[in-house]
Parts: sequence; structure tokens; C-alpha cells
Amino acid sequence: MEPVPSRFIVFAAALAILSWSSAYPIVRIALPEIAAIPLAAARYGLAATLALGWLLYHRPPFPARRDWLRFVLCGAIGITIYNILFNTGEQTVSAGAASLIISAAPLLATLIAVFLMGEQLSAWGWIGSLTSFSGVAMIVLGMRDGLSFGSGAVLVIGCAISGAIYTTAQKALVRRYGALTTTAYVLIVGALLLSPWWPQAVDGLARASWHTRAAVIELGIFPAALGYAAWAYVIGIRGAARTATLLYLLPPTTIVLAFFLTGEIPTVNTLAGGAVVMTGVFITNRFGKKTFSPVKASCS
Repeated sequence: MEPVPSRFIVFAAALAILSWSSAYPIVRIALPEIAAIPLAAARYGLAATLALGWLLYHRPPFPARRDWLRFVLCGAIGITIYNILFNTGEQTVSAGAASLIISAAPLLATLIAVFLMGEQLSAWGWIGSLTSFSGVAMIVLGMRDGLSFGSGAVLVIGCAISGAIYTTAQKALVRRYGALTTTAYVLIVGALLLSPWWPQAVDGLARASWHTRAAVIELGIFPAALGYAAWAYVIGIRGAARTATLLYLLPPTTIVLAFFLTGEIPTVNTLAGGAVVMTGVFITNRFGKKTFSPVKASCS
């Protein structure tokens, strides 16, 4: 088999990072004209259509009955609940702050693996985890709504927890069916669970301006479909451990895109807390894991 040209790998990695980073500011662009949950329904209705087309073209093996419940749980947690919390939280949380809070999801996935799956975390791992969570606390406490019940910050933290659970739960499915097939079925399940809001999504799009419709199309095609496909391609070539470090680029890329797309300027508190979060993530992934390999975050 001929080696894959490095430029293809770089392009795929850049596509994944840019696609996922764009979700944060683009959601904020669409929210004024489409409600949070119908926006998620519209976005993943489009993504599921693309996923169904891919499945019909490639015809991978249909999942075994024993895995149906796991696919439903992954779709419910990783797509439906995650995006309801994400879209609702972003009504009051800036794109940059949201990306920094959600960047703690891989650490949460590590802790889930430690407590529920018997995997081990070294002293450095615990130091890194506590460092990241202190950074999240700095960001959240600097917000106007803080940690009040139902606040946007709490919803984004819930989004990060959902992403961590999804990351852990999908591992067995990825081993059996591959990353692309697993993602395709999960997207379809998540979209079906959001189907009660499809009528509101259609009505909202009919009334929306052209730039909001373009935002929904971008969200469905790039972050929800092409982003995951490009990431799976890079992992297949470079491996999960070597590729996971690229996730450090998500928050800074999001902050830059948010500045150009929405004029959002991060506060000093957000930048300081973000630096602490990313330091903790680096410590945990570089020094902290005894038997736990870096995992892919749920990245919107």
C-alpha cells in the first residue's frame, strides 16, 4: 500500500479542526432566528441525511442486535442531549468560553474510565485533572450568570459531561464497526430523537434570513458530518494517540473564528482560565495515564 501524501493528512486535520471550531460561533449566529432545540434538529437532520447516503453507498454490516441499545444511548447522549445543552448554553455563554469549558471533556472521559472501567491514572494525571477543573472554575465564575441553577455555564458543563460519557460509550462500537460507520449510525439515531422538533425547525428556516439558513447548512455539513469523517481519516493514518494532541488547537481556533465571524472578544478571565484548562489537559495526556490512551473529544 502506497504511503498517503502528508499534504492530504494535513488537509484532513485542518478540515476537522476548522469544522469543529466553527460550530461555536456559527451556532451563535443562527440562534437569534431559530430556537435552540429546533436548530439542533435542523442541523442533525441534514447531517443524518448525509450519513444515510454514505451508509447506502458503502453498505457496511448492519449492527448486531446486542449493540442496538448502545447505539441509541450514544445517539441520545452524544447528539441529542449534548446539542440541546450546547445550543441552549450558548445563548448566554460566549463561543470562546464554551469551547474552553468543553475542552475538559477528554479529562472527564478519563475519570469515567478510571472510576467505572478500572483504568489507572497516575499522580500527574490527578494533578492535571485538578488543574483543568480549576481553569473551568475561573472561566465560569467570571461569567455574569456564574453557576446559578439553569445558567448557561451549567448547561455547557453538562454538555462537556455528555461528551465525556459519549466518548467512553462509543469505544466498543468503534472497535467493532469502525469510526465512520459508528458515527453515521449515531448521527441518524440522534437526528431521529430530535425529530419531534423538525416541524419547528422547518417553520423557523422558512422565516429565517439567508445567512441563518446558510449557518444551519454549514453546521450540518461541516462540524456534524465532514469534521468527523476527516478526523476518522487522520486517526486511521496517524493513530489516536498521535492525533489527540491536535485537539489543543480547538479553543484558540474557536476564539479566532469567533472574533472574525461575530466580533467576540474574549475577556482576560476567559483567556487566563483557558490557559489553565489547556495546561491541565496537556499534563494529563502527556504524563498522567498509565493504561489509558488519549481519546477523542465530542467536538460539536
